Amino acid sequence: QWRLRVRPCGILLFQDIFVYLCHTLSCGQFFVSHSRKSCMSLPDFCNSASSQQGEVESGTRRKLNRLLSFQRFFHASRLLRGLASHSPGSLHILDNDYLGQAAHMLSKVETWNFDIFLFDRLTNGNSLVTLMCHLFNVCDLIHHFQLDMVKLHRFLGMVQDDYHSNNPYHNAVHAADVTQAMYCYMKEPRLAEQLTPLDGFLGLMAAAAHDVDHPGVNQPFLMKTRHHLASLYQNTSVLESHHWRSTVGMLRESGLLSHLPANISQDIEQQLGSLILATDISRQNEFLVTFREHLDNQDLDLQLASHRHFMLQIALKCADVCNPCRDWELSRQWSERVCEEFYRQGDLERKLNMEISPLCDKLTDSVPAVQIGFISYIVQPLFQEWQRFTEPSLLSQMMMSNLHKNKDRWSRLWCVHAASETQPHSEE
Repeated sequence: QWRLRVRPCGILLFQDIFVYLCHTLSCGQFFVSHSRKSCMSLPDFCNSASSQQGEVESGTRRKLNRLLSFQRFFHASRLLRGLASHSPGSLHILDNDYLGQAAHMLSKVETWNFDIFLFDRLTNGNSLVTLMCHLFNVCDLIHHFQLDMVKLHRFLGMVQDDYHSNNPYHNAVHAADVTQAMYCYMKEPRLAEQLTPLDGFLGLMAAAAHDVDHPGVNQPFLMKTRHHLASLYQNTSVLESHHWRSTVGMLRESGLLSHLPANISQDIEQQLGSLILATDISRQNEFLVTFREHLDNQDLDLQLASHRHFMLQIALKCADVCNPCRDWELSRQWSERVCEEFYRQGDLERKLNMEISPLCDKLTDSVPAVQIGFISYIVQPLFQEWQRFTEPSLLSQMMMSNLHKNKDRWSRLWCVHAASETQPHSEE
């Protein structure tokens, strides 16, 4: 355990201060207040060490419980930066104390039946950080962009923490699920053959941060309640703009790209924004029509950066709504979670005497009915075009098969639900 040993006279030994400094530097932090506004000088630190020992110790323990082992990351920026793993078994990013099941799951991260709920439990709620560190390593992005592992881990920890864990759906587990799906899509042969390291970096980063700091309510709710974000972004892609700007802020605060030329880091920020803004569901038809036209005209040239970027947008949109294409057990859990989040918004609107938003009334909008509509009007049209783009693709065939099976199952459940709704009235 990391702790400051205070002598009876209240004087800290120099080696104790040095050890603690090494630890905090390895965490990518200095002696910063909770507001991250000012640093404490060494004399002040020594004078107040006795009174703050308990606070420092508990804060350090919380960080060690939340993050992966920083004892390894103290050396990571020198030892791991530039060293890419080319074998599935090299998982030095994972803490040695973690059970082998998480490492075993990561060795099969490109499979479509990846259970993100199990993975999140095995990583003690750190699924997003652990998954991203692994994917950045195996995709050789750490070496290519000369990323500092401490800064990378700090950035990912900030992103994961900024997801609201009390949201049933829009939380860090959803972000990890979308990231895993995005990785699968970028591995599709037609796309993988043309993607550059920058494309891979942008795709994974956008997937991980695409819903960061989501409040658990939709854009119309923010507009109806005159939320400051709606005013700030002029009622246009309000949530997506906030996700993007929050990501840029964390990138700059963590210093992850500080070693790159300013024009390159600014270009990365802008392209991340373009990808995250594409997840706005109100722009679904816009992207679908353009995608269909490209496929009909057969004019997609993935050697062009603009066309690769467009396909990353489509891939991210697919990853964001891919839950109905998963196996039934995973798909069902996501469906119940998103409806629970809708219902919470509806309950809040009812409490505020506001008109209840579509799909948010738990008294009239059943989970099967919501899912049938979502699959029919959003998911199925998009994935039909994605299958055209990727064929012949075993993954696309599996996803479409799951989609049809899940839709049929929801239809049967809807019939049962409708019958149960009418039966009590007839008995009365």
